[in-house]
Amino acid sequence: MQSVPHPLFADLPRFEPGWVWLVGAGPGDPGLLTLHAANALMQADAVVYDALVDEAILAHASDGAERIYAGKRGGKPSPSQRDISLRLVELARAGRRVCRLKGGDPFVFGRGGEEALTLVEAGIPFRIVPGISAGIGGLAYAGIPVTHRAVNHAVTFLTGHDQTGLAPASIDWEGVARGSPVIVMYMAVKHLALISGKLMDAGRAAGEPVAIVCDATTARQKVLETTLGRAAEDLAESGLAPPALVVVGQVVRLRAALDWLGAAAGRRLIADPLGERGLPEAGAS
Repeated sequence: MQSVPHPLFADLPRFEPGWVWLVGAGPGDPGLLTLHAANALMQADAVVYDALVDEAILAHASDGAERIYAGKRGGKPSPSQRDISLRLVELARAGRRVCRLKGGDPFVFGRGGEEALTLVEAGIPFRIVPGISAGIGGLAYAGIPVTHRAVNHAVTFLTGHDQTGLAPASIDWEGVARGSPVIVMYMAVKHLALISGKLMDAGRAAGEPVAIVCDATTARQKVLETTLGRAAEDLAESGLAPPALVVVGQVVRLRAALDWLGAAAGRRLIADPLGERGLPEAGAS
């Protein structure tokens, strides 16, 4: 007996053969998949997935779907970006329904734009399925809002390494330090000492709050609260490892009130962690 699709999926698009859907898998928790993402997984013939896609998310793929690992992790053997993009073209030309599954959002440090441009060049039809970026959803699971009216009216998202594996030389660290009260960094653990030094050289205080969130939104999630001056040292002592997010700014203090996962495990929350209901918006100290 054939199962009847849930009404939530009744009006969602059909995944046609020869198409590639670039799909954001969210930060890790399967509950954060969008309906479009779940719909893609259920219809796909081939799922080409990244290292940061949790197994619990892959479990939602259809039984007959081929799973193709295309993970890129620093310091480990991995396929080139060009090879991954061409593989998508090859699969689509073979008449497969290709779900390119990427952690977070495919257009936020996910190289989704590069892959989509290759598809355009090859004449392959495609669809973009946005996902919840780890820099927002992952921090929310840690009890840290990226914006809070009493703290900041701007936030900067940046990557801690470029395509060479080094800290990005193109980032204006002085401008970021002066202009952004909250800084959220992806893939910054390897160069955290260097980046922290650049921010402090530009005027950020050594005592400014920092949080490092590892394996965000999964059962393995761990959060290290520290300061800009001690972040690299405390991280090394903690033994925590990527994947990790680093957030710099006074919003980290709000975790004392908003750590909802900690509260479920018995942590006592503080109603006014900023003191007197707020702080002036802060950039460099």
